[in-house]
Order: sequence, then C-alpha cells, then structure tokens
Amino acid sequence: MDIYPPTVVIRHRLENLKKCSLHGLETRPDFLFLTWRHHPLPNLDNYIVLTLDAPPLTEADSFSGLLIIDATWRYAAKMMQFFDHQPCYLYRSLPPHFRTAYPRRQQDCPDPDRGLASIEAIYLSYLILNRNTKGLLDLYHWKDKFFELNQISN
Repeated sequence: MDIYPPTVVIRHRLENLKKCSLHGLETRPDFLFLTWRHHPLPNLDNYIVLTLDAPPLTEADSFSGLLIIDATWRYAAKMMQFFDHQPCYLYRSLPPHFRTAYPRRQQDCPDPDRGLASIEAIYLSYLILNRNTKGLLDLYHWKDKFFELNQISN
C-alpha cells in the first residue's frame, strides 16, 4: 500500500483522449482524474506542480502529492495562470536533460526539447521520488524510444 497522496491529473475538457499519453491510468487507485472547470478541486495543499522554470524535483519532495496539468501547451499555459496565484502549491521542474519521445506537432511548446508528455513527466517524477513505476508506461506507444532517448534501463 502506498503512503503517498494520489497523483491528481487535471485534464482540460478539450484534451484529445485518443492521443492522451495517460490512457489506461484512469482506473488506478493511486490516480485521481478531474476535468478542468467541471470538477471541484480537492484540497491540494502540499502538492507539487511541475513547470519548466522552478527548483528541481528531488527525493526530499517524496511525501508531497503530484499535480499534473494534462492539456495542450496552449491550454496548459492558461490553466497554470490559476495555479500561479495559489500559495499552497510547490513548484518543481524535472532535470533539463530529459527528452520526450512523443511526436509533437504543436508549435506552442515553450521549450520543445524539454516539453515532456504527461506520462513521461509522471514516470520521471516517480523515479526521482522513489515511487513504484510499475505499469505506468505499459500502454505508452513510445515507451521504448523514451527509454532509449533518456538512457533509462527498462
């Protein structure tokens, strides 16, 4: 049994679920999926929001919850404006050397080299926080390429 708060995924209502990298995780008990502006937010004190320009995520953050904004970069930027005004969240980033395997076609990613797919960000966060990664990437089509790009042993 995990002693960590559930990973909360706040998904934009226009997120294309056919392309969503988190498909298959919706039924896991350690995840809570909410639709942006359709579901009230639970108490998210001591939750970490991943962003590009923040102190790095470390093992010292291991007992905090993980809050994932799941949307296109354009929608995610608008959603982040809400969280930027909430003092209860911790902001962290992932090490900049990690690369995405997700074939991105969007032009609005602020840093295409560092712009990870949601599932990639969750997987790397779990690794850093020493959480169980079993099953996270089972349905991720670009899993092998992601491992290869980032020199992660499977």
